[in-house]
Amino acid sequence: MAVEARIRELGSRHQTLEQAIQDEQRRPAADDLRLKELKRQKLKLKEEMESLRARPH
Repeated sequence: MAVEARIRELGSRHQTLEQAIQDEQRRPAADDLRLKELKRQKLKLKEEMESLRARPH
């Protein structure tokens, strides 16, 4: 059960980062470095979720 809870937590953080990325992209002068960092963090979370899902239960 702990793995499913961790995946849900990571999914929530992933969604929060997605919203932050969208908010940044809507700004008139979006910060490219901030966008790059947010996207990197989002990808890292996605990879961790996929790794957890691939584990045998």
